[in-house]
Amino acid sequence: MTPIYLDYNATTPCDPRVLQAMLPYFSELYGNPANGLHVLGRKAARAVETAREQAAALLGARSSEIFFTSGATESNHLALLGAAEYAPANRRKIITCAIEHKAVLAPCKRLAERGFEVVILPVDENGLVRLADLENALGEDTFLVSIQAANNEIGALQPIAEIAALAHRHGALVHTDAAQAAGKISVDVKTWEVDLLSFSGHKMYGPKGIGGLYVRGGKREIPLRPILEGGGQENGLRAGTSNVPGIVGLGAACQIAAAELPVERARIQSLREELEHGLLEVLPQARINARSAPRLPNTINLTIEGIEADALLLNLPDLMMSTGSACNTGAPEPSPVLQAIGLSRAQAASSIRISLGRMTRQEDVEEVIRQFKGVREE
Repeated sequence: MTPIYLDYNATTPCDPRVLQAMLPYFSELYGNPANGLHVLGRKAARAVETAREQAAALLGARSSEIFFTSGATESNHLALLGAAEYAPANRRKIITCAIEHKAVLAPCKRLAERGFEVVILPVDENGLVRLADLENALGEDTFLVSIQAANNEIGALQPIAEIAALAHRHGALVHTDAAQAAGKISVDVKTWEVDLLSFSGHKMYGPKGIGGLYVRGGKREIPLRPILEGGGQENGLRAGTSNVPGIVGLGAACQIAAAELPVERARIQSLREELEHGLLEVLPQARINARSAPRLPNTINLTIEGIEADALLLNLPDLMMSTGSACNTGAPEPSPVLQAIGLSRAQAASSIRISLGRMTRQEDVEEVIRQFKGVREE
């Protein structure tokens, strides 16, 4: 049989419509958008601005608030490290949470080495930040709060609007890593009232190596120190020759997601619910992590007591799943996210992540259940 891809939270295939939009910018419209003195440069520049408008429309932003990067990891670093360069002397506290992606925790660690106080909030058994904990941690010394919109392993959706309202009450900036949320659920920066938001192309059927950072009001409103300097691209916020094919692909992916999100979200959530029901029927010892939380419509994190997850994946070669974050592949430690929500090391090592996507079909769900039933019978 053809293997079934169930790892959409790690990366998504490039949508054929996205690829078609990108192709001319590799060999026909290959101009550098920084050069407006000839037609190829001007066409490339127009394509970049069109993509900026498409990304802004998906996020409820203005195009002047979107800055292209190489992906959410760079965007997270630019948001945290770049903003911290302008932190007032009396605001040296940064608040994040225990289940953030390493692309947020790593720059937080660097800022701690520079003298910032970094507070890592715990989460409850569903992976949610307790607003009371956040309120207790906030103070007039707080510079920035960075809480992810959606967790890549368990799918938990944080109450970003409520978090932003609390943080702003204390004069703090708010950043959210929305790499897993953008394109899967409605993301509206005005409703959430965040100041900075990171997103990535390859999580929403765009190409790898491209992403963006939303900056409320643009860089004049929220000054950021560039990480990459030299060429002045992206209004001086991110140097380097623009990746025009990637930017065009990201824009096309955003446009498709915006148009199809309501129907696609409902379809995928229906498939997920059917799959969850079927798996719990054939695996009575299993449980779904963060099941009581608001979750991404496509994500299942399943703990199967008494089964080693790595061995299970090897025994189901036709089902392409994972044991957690793709960024932790090869790490000997069980998932820190699962341990943060209260699972033991053994339970975390018995957990798998299944994430559905645009190419998942009804027959795929039925085949997954059938294969897991075979595991139980063995």
